[in-house]
Formats: sequence, C-alpha cells, structure tokens
Amino acid sequence: MSSSLRARLWLSYALLVLSALTVTALFIIVYLIRNPFVYRQTFTHLQDIEAILQTNQPGLGSLPIDSLLPILKQYDQTYDVRLLILDKNRQLQADSRAGSSPALSQPRLLRILILNRVIKDDSGAYWLFIAKKLSDERWLLLAVPRQKVHLLTIIRDDLFLPFIEASALALILSLVIAFGVARWIADPLQQVVAASRQMPARQAAALPLKGPREVQTLTRTFNEMTARVQASQKSQRDFVANVSHELKTPLTSIQGFAQAILDGTADTPETRQQAARVIHDEAGRMHRMVLDLLDLARLDAGIADFQRAPVDIPTLLDSVVEKFTPQARKTGISFQVQAPALPPLIGDGDRLAQVLTNLVDNAMKFTPGGSQIILSTLQVGNEIEVSVTDSGIGIPSAEIAHIFDRFHQADPARKGGEKHGAGLGLAIVKEIVQAHGGTISVRSAPGEGSTFTVMLPLTPPADKSVAKR
Repeated sequence: MSSSLRARLWLSYALLVLSALTVTALFIIVYLIRNPFVYRQTFTHLQDIEAILQTNQPGLGSLPIDSLLPILKQYDQTYDVRLLILDKNRQLQADSRAGSSPALSQPRLLRILILNRVIKDDSGAYWLFIAKKLSDERWLLLAVPRQKVHLLTIIRDDLFLPFIEASALALILSLVIAFGVARWIADPLQQVVAASRQMPARQAAALPLKGPREVQTLTRTFNEMTARVQASQKSQRDFVANVSHELKTPLTSIQGFAQAILDGTADTPETRQQAARVIHDEAGRMHRMVLDLLDLARLDAGIADFQRAPVDIPTLLDSVVEKFTPQARKTGISFQVQAPALPPLIGDGDRLAQVLTNLVDNAMKFTPGGSQIILSTLQVGNEIEVSVTDSGIGIPSAEIAHIFDRFHQADPARKGGEKHGAGLGLAIVKEIVQAHGGTISVRSAPGEGSTFTVMLPLTPPADKSVAKR
C-alpha cells in the first residue's frame, strides 16, 4: 500500500498539512510568548484606568506640574498603576513613583509612540505601558510591572486545548480532501497502467479522460498510442494475409507446371514450352512484387536514398510518354502533354520518373482503346502540380479513400492478369511523393475516368531519406 501512488500522494498531503500546522503553531507560540493572555488583560486594565482618569480629570493636560503630581499619586495608590507625564519632546515631567521605583530608561521613553508596549527601568525590570496624548504639549503613560509568564503556562492556558481541537479538525478534513485528490489523480493513472499491461489487445477500448489536465493529456496520448498500435497490428496482419494471397497463386501455378514436367504429363515440346513460359512469367511476377516490398521497406525505415538534383518536369513527362508510346500505339491510346516551361524542381529524378511511370501505367491499364491520356503540369505558388488524367472506368467512391493502401485492389475478386498487379504501386508512389515534401490526391467517378494530382514543392525537405512516421 505504501508503495502505491495513491498512498504516497495521501501521505504527502498529510505531511504537508502537518508541516503547515506545526509552522502555524510555532508562530502562535511566539506571538503568545510576546503577548500572552495575561498581558492582554493588563493592557485592557490600563486602558480602563486611563478612561476613568480622563473622565474624572478632563483638564489634566493643562494643569501645572505641582497640581498634577498629587493626582497621579492618588490614582497610583487607588489602582496600583504607575502614572507618568511627558512633554512634547517625550521628556519626563512627573512620575507618581519618583524616588520609590527605579526611573524608566530614557531611551525607551523616546519610543512610546512606536508599537512597542514594553519598556525597561534603570534596574533592568520590564514594564508594560500604554501612552495617551493629553494635549499638544503632554503625554500620559500608564505602566505596571511585567509579570513573568512561563512557556508551559502559556501553552497550557492559551494554546493547548484550542490548538488541539482546531488541529484535529483541520487534519481530519485535510486528510479526507487529500484522499479524494489522491484518488482523482491516481485512479486514471492506474487505469492507464492496467490498460498498458493488456497491450497489445485487438479490441482495447479508449480510456475515459479523467483527473487533472496533465493526467487527461497522458490518457489522451495513451489512447492515441493504442490506436496507432492497433492500426499497426492490423496492418501487419493484413500485410501477411495479402502477401500470402499474392504469392499463393503464382506458387500454385509454378508448382503445378513444374510437377507436369517432372511426372511427364507435359510430354510434348509445346506443352513443355508452355509450362516453362508460365513458370517464367509467374516467377517474374513474384520477383517484381518482392522488389516492390523491399522498396516499401526501405521507404518505411527511412533508409531509401534520394539523390537531390534539379529536375525539369516537362522533360521528365516527355521521357515517360516516349517510354509508353509503343505500347500505346498497339491499343490505340494517345497522349496529350500540356507542359509549359517551369523552373527546375529539386528532387530525385529517377524516383519522380517512377511516380509518373506508375501513374501512366495504371492509366493505360484502365483506359479503353482509342481514348486519350492527358499529362499536364503548371506552377502553383512555390509548388508544381502534375496531373495524369485518363478516360477509363473510374474508381468507386468507396474505394478512393483506400486507393493508396498497400495491396488494395478495387476488384474484390483480386484476379491476376495483365490489368491487376499486387496493389503496391500507388503505395510506393505516395511514399516517394511524401519524401519530396509533396502530396498526392485522386479525383474520380465510375465511368468518368480518373485524375491523379501530385503537388511537389520546388525545394523539398533537406533530408535525403523518408522520415519515419
């Protein structure tokens, strides 16, 4: 229990409260030592005598000294209070106990108007006094000897019972509040700890945001981390499933035709040639997929090198179109390039050619013969926009959000063939564009063709590799 966060917070608050009460008690004790209850009673008594004297002797401040002294001695004998008269310079004029008691120290008399209610006489004894101004010329002092009060007496009479009662009530109340605050802070943290011990969990629910703002921030960050971990786990499971699915068909074909050669089923030169061709084509398909996977792995790990150099985008478009021209002639597809003169873009020319090649290749796969593919580019501020527009079958709206996902294919049957790859090309395109500090988007509708738009900054990030996300 003592090692838990809740217990330590509770004990911390308890110690803090006890420390505050101790300091408060020390200050109260110091105050009571300097001004105990008996002293306060004495000052009250002196004020009462002063009021009686002022009432009975209203002209006291204007009487001559010879007339003042008998009055002072009379009140001294009646109330056992020493009475003194000072002039405007705080010099002693009359003392009811002159000659019978040690004179009050002159330096102390100069401080009677300051909040110092204790003076010392010539013998070293202390007196409690109050001062009252009688007129512009005189001051009246009333003084009595200061009693010695022991510390234990002060604590016992003035402090012990009220302080113990107040301290007990304050301590109980503060501990209850501290326990609530400790739970308020510790319970959400314990939920985070319990949830972290269950990780990785496929269906881990988001934790509720409770506690102070800092704890809520921690919980929110933990929920975001959980979501990322779950997404990563799902991505890994999908990756394994997709790779297995993509490899199963070519491996089955290779195994079947290789078995046909081995057991003599392919017993003619034509059948053996066909089996060898299928094995060769399927092995090439797997080889291309493995290369794409390795490329994606390097891009994800941030170790794919990008050779930065000025790239002329219109020239790059022309070279890509020239590459696909022979294939386009066979299908009756034509290209239209709209590329005005543009400033050179700093980037990796080979990687950008890979982006355009992939986009044009996809456009040709899904564009019917006799149609046109448009490649256009223009400058938008500090960016260059490159678009590839086809007039093919288009992409369903439900698929657009996943078009750049790995192994995603709009065809649910995932049939192999000339127009269906492994679903890695657009994922690689997106990684390369992001590595150049750009973005890629698609606009499409079924039966209306598709437009892929790439936005590239003229000066991409200085890092030569893809940053880890």
